[in-house]
Amino acid sequence: ARAARPFVAVNCGAVPDTLLESELFGYMRGAFTGATVNKLGLFEEAHGGTLFLDEIAEMPGALQVKLLRALQSGEVRRLGATQPATFDVRVIAATHGDLATLISQGSFREDLFYRLNVIQLVLPPLRDRREDIPALAEHFLARAARKLGRALRLSPEAVERLLRYPWPGNVRELENAIQRAAILARRD
Repeated sequence: ARAARPFVAVNCGAVPDTLLESELFGYMRGAFTGATVNKLGLFEEAHGGTLFLDEIAEMPGALQVKLLRALQSGEVRRLGATQPATFDVRVIAATHGDLATLISQGSFREDLFYRLNVIQLVLPPLRDRREDIPALAEHFLARAARKLGRALRLSPEAVERLLRYPWPGNVRELENAIQRAAILARRD
């Protein structure tokens, strides 16, 4: 039902801690120096759709509390606002970190974990799902070939080598290897 609605993504580890709160919740004009206009937060931008919180484990503890409150209440209060705004979003959170370990270390809130962990999808590393390598490699090669304006294909020998490699850099390493091969290829 949300497929045609907004999909808003934020990398929680890429936005400085001091800005992440205003990105998520928005702000009112005059809330702080430089706030010259009202700004919707990402929760409000994603209303009716999906908010993707990438690298959720990188979110600072103080902001985890505010996120938990927003998820529980379905309301956000822009910085400087006197009234909350309601939102209806599907939240998807992802991380490469081990949340169980982070919870035991006290750097990720257990209650936030349980609020987010309605349906858990675990995607094993590429080395543990080798059957995906040929399809992913073909996809990345087709994309690279379009960009280069060339026709390219993977030889059976190339696929065999891809299957033997352990891929410590996971899917990103495979994608980069295919891009590099496409750029350097002298034949199809």
